[in-house]
Amino acid sequence: MEKIKMTTPLVEMDGDEMTRILWQMIKEELILSYVDLKTEYYDLGLENRNATDDQVTVDSANATLKYKVAVKCATITPNAARMQEYQLKEMWKSPNGTIRAILDGTVFRAPILVKGIVPYVRNWIKPITIARHAYGDVYKNTEIKVPGPGKAELVYTAEDGTQIREPIHQFDGPGILQGIHNTEKSIKSFARSCFSYAADTKQDLWFSTKDTISKKYDHTFKDIFQEIYDAEYKETFEKLGIEYFYTLIDDAVARVIRSQGGFIWACKNYDGDVMSDMVATAYGDLSMMTSVLVSPSGAYEYEAAHGTVQRHYYKHLKGEETSTNSIATIFAWTGALKKRGELDGNRELSAFAEKMERACVKTVEDGKMTKSLSLISTCEHPVILNSLDFIRAIRDTFETLGA
Repeated sequence: MEKIKMTTPLVEMDGDEMTRILWQMIKEELILSYVDLKTEYYDLGLENRNATDDQVTVDSANATLKYKVAVKCATITPNAARMQEYQLKEMWKSPNGTIRAILDGTVFRAPILVKGIVPYVRNWIKPITIARHAYGDVYKNTEIKVPGPGKAELVYTAEDGTQIREPIHQFDGPGILQGIHNTEKSIKSFARSCFSYAADTKQDLWFSTKDTISKKYDHTFKDIFQEIYDAEYKETFEKLGIEYFYTLIDDAVARVIRSQGGFIWACKNYDGDVMSDMVATAYGDLSMMTSVLVSPSGAYEYEAAHGTVQRHYYKHLKGEETSTNSIATIFAWTGALKKRGELDGNRELSAFAEKMERACVKTVEDGKMTKSLSLISTCEHPVILNSLDFIRAIRDTFETLGA
């Protein structure tokens, strides 16, 4: 069979640990036999980030702005233990945070629904998409470990030298400080991305912060969303019969739990990080969650929503068999290939990616799955497969599917 041709490359960002192993399996078993794959490759494994002083991460983000579509493997964000394990020069920042800051986009995360995996929240019969702001807040923070008694102030110095000063706390002993920021430009990009995505997918949009407590920081998010909605999207939403509304984050959590799903929930950066994990787990598993970063410049970066599966990687290094669910990583590849096909007018490439997604879902619905999926599936007699055999089972299903 002649392979599907590509005219424009994807930006390929390799990653760490078990997901790096799965990455190669997916390429060899599910993609390279069918697609004449063209990628611009960047190794975002922690060793290479350390060797390049993290320049490789910046380069991969800039390449994404150039080529418009990227696919990213899960990566390690190092802590003190990782610094020692990998003998790092410094505690490099989250590569996701670096990429998001450069692309200035919004992360949209949605569960992959499969018959036989029933959400823990039984009334969730439609997917909930988390729209996560992808810039600033705690991910671009500055921190101080306060050594002892003293006064802490928040100081802004304008270009003309004038200052705004606000007291933070009078310490009478050791403590900690954290400074966070955001920009109106990024918040406006976030708002427009959310409204546009809601209009494109014809879904209601919810947005939540804690503006009653954070009367300037969070309230600015709320105000910008409302201003942009009223000026640019209200008429479109009304014509489509969809709704935008704002509510406090704690009220939103209660509403979400009582809902049937089927909407977009926009959250600030950290809120979205936490809530996307909650939503993914409630629908079944983090390994069944898609994630795409959408830049206002029209660039798309696809990845799995979960981490590097460290525990399975250590088993793999010992030569032990693993049963790791690779579906979210496969969907990162298919999402990127679909978008590449869409942007290039390559319908054959998009159709291939859509068919591979159907093969993933059908394989699990036919009772062939990894151990973690078997624990949450209602299938009475699942066939539990190891990591490679599961990917091969998806390939077998793909071969039997019609167009």
